Amino acid sequence: MRLSGVYAIAPTPFTDDGRVDTGSLDRLIAYYEETGVTGLTILGQMGEAPKLESEESASIVARVLGRTRLPVVVGVSAPGFASMRRLTAASMDAGAAGVMIAPPSTLRTDDQIVSYYKNAAAAIGESVPVVVQDYPLTFSVVMSPAVIMRLVNEIPGVVALKHEDWPGLEKVSALRASERAGTMRPISILCGNGGLFLDFELERGADGAMTGYCYPELLVSLVNLSGRGAREEAHDAFDAHLPLLRYEQQPGLGLAVRKYVMKERGLIDSDFQRSPALPLSPTARAEVAFLRQRLEAAQGGAFVKVLQ
Repeated sequence: MRLSGVYAIAPTPFTDDGRVDTGSLDRLIAYYEETGVTGLTILGQMGEAPKLESEESASIVARVLGRTRLPVVVGVSAPGFASMRRLTAASMDAGAAGVMIAPPSTLRTDDQIVSYYKNAAAAIGESVPVVVQDYPLTFSVVMSPAVIMRLVNEIPGVVALKHEDWPGLEKVSALRASERAGTMRPISILCGNGGLFLDFELERGADGAMTGYCYPELLVSLVNLSGRGAREEAHDAFDAHLPLLRYEQQPGLGLAVRKYVMKERGLIDSDFQRSPALPLSPTARAEVAFLRQRLEAAQGGAFVKVLQ
């Protein structure tokens, strides 16, 4: 399986009293389809997966897959393999394209990382396509190019890397060089970090984005422009969003910013987050509104409340 383009990481919408908001979820799915994303990723960090009951997770998977024909990758990271196996089975039975697995923060050596993913693959089934999430800033697990090569070469189910290392441009170049040298089989590389380095990651050989920036239109445009070789246009589009991208990248605050903007755009009804959560202060909301105003003015008013 080859992943490319933009796999938008969807938040899990909640009502103001903390219940899963299926109406907003339906509207969000329709919106992603309208923006031209290639696929969706659900139940990741942005989807507040650790805060969901297992029944809620399975219900969200079923609802999303029942309402889109886009390929869907499901985050199945869990403390134990039993729950990972159950959610993977339910997701694949419902029609998911594959699953994403993040490493537990206890892993320290290359051998530990490889062993964990081998055991995970054995638990969920060797035929299930796996996206490896490489996000050391959050998970405190450092995956060198060498260990990623081992994962790819020793685990047939590994088909893609969600690359979120920072700095990480040289890692993308190193992995592509390994492919060209024949020391690693080809895989897809989709980049996260809110898209903060996507402009150059695409030039280094990434296949696209797998992230949840609150204006996925930018991600789609950037991937398309870069694919056509329109470098100046791609960077112009990216630069207009950079202040909001930067603001969204504040540790612990990114989800609050994303949900707030999506609420203001009419995509979801509430920006509620389940605990533990860091809400936006009134001052922060005003700053985000200011950045949005400048962004939309720079884009000629192209961005509005797209769905009601």
